[in-house]
Amino acid sequence: MSTGKLWRNARITTCDEEARILVQGALLTEGERITWVGEEPALPAELERRIAERIDLRGRWVTPGLVDCHTHLVFAGTRAAELAARLRGESYEDIARRGGGILTTVRATRAASESQLLEESAPRLESLLREGVTTVEIKSGYGLTLDDEAKMLRVARRLGALYPVTVRTTLLAAHAVPPEFAGRQDEYIDTIAREWLPRLHGDGLVDAVDIFCDRIAFTAAQAERLFTAAARLGIAVKMHAEQLANIGGTRLAARFGAHSCDHLERTDADDIAAMAAAGTVAVLLPVAYHVLGETVKPPVAALRAAGVPMAVATDCNPGSAPGASLLLALAFASRTFGLTPRELLDGVTRNAARALGVHTARGTLAPGIAADFAAWDVESTDELGYWVACNPCRLVVRAGAVTRRD
Repeated sequence: MSTGKLWRNARITTCDEEARILVQGALLTEGERITWVGEEPALPAELERRIAERIDLRGRWVTPGLVDCHTHLVFAGTRAAELAARLRGESYEDIARRGGGILTTVRATRAASESQLLEESAPRLESLLREGVTTVEIKSGYGLTLDDEAKMLRVARRLGALYPVTVRTTLLAAHAVPPEFAGRQDEYIDTIAREWLPRLHGDGLVDAVDIFCDRIAFTAAQAERLFTAAARLGIAVKMHAEQLANIGGTRLAARFGAHSCDHLERTDADDIAAMAAAGTVAVLLPVAYHVLGETVKPPVAALRAAGVPMAVATDCNPGSAPGASLLLALAFASRTFGLTPRELLDGVTRNAARALGVHTARGTLAPGIAADFAAWDVESTDELGYWVACNPCRLVVRAGAVTRRD
């Protein structure tokens, strides 16, 4: 029995190594996977016989489903009061040092039940899905106890079960030092590495491990202990690196083959060389750059020259990036960081998938890849980094099924 769906009459950008542009493009999907991609007149006769349904995409542009590879979207409460403090002249670091910042959200998240966390977090995920996102990373890091980190990760998994999206979970217990461990950073890192990580991994809640390696957070030596524990368990690693100061985090992360280093405003030439050698993705977070009023930009030209793959993500969180729009992040990355239209699109498809370690299954349009894609009402995919506060996404397909139609 024929079960294939032919998605036809489209302009397609494959975002794979060949970066093909198909002007009479068509996709054949069978079940949850892509069987064939090409110019429709070239569809082989043997595949034609497997078509059960034809869907006219009305000449729209089709891209892979977007990948948001860095979010903190599971949390409770807001930090609107801290925005007012920053407008009065306080810095992000000042607020953190007086017990605000991340710890403000920790208090709210600890107090919330799983059902409350799910209810507050779901609208943020829904906002991303409306923009063509089909894969999203969700970090923990606002619990900072074993039970509360587990609670956040369970909510992230639950969101992936309730919504048409692939969710990758990242343990970010090393986000800040909790009050219970004040003055005992090393003991806290060892507790995560020896006790929490094996337990949470054993419960199936952890796809990767992250750490905030910076002058107001954790040292490179502490990151090394955590990453060593992750390596023993076969867990991938990522890092918040060089956002506020350069303390050697990026080079350490690259030595461990990190999927990504994120932020990178103060990354230097040696860091970039290490990332290039390791194949580590540079994840740029322009919304946080904008909200924090940063003046030092990530070294995009140097990353480009070294061949380091660059991704763009929302950093959705209640403090430095209070929003859930990947298209807005693209607009900022274009205007503020100078990424080209091709770099923007690769940054939320193939490179973002690589930052999550899922690039063999998602982030491109090719046979055998998941049938995740979006159709856009634009004249050119350059418009994805052009519009501000405008969403031209008209159709989203995830695992071969329509999940949004406008």
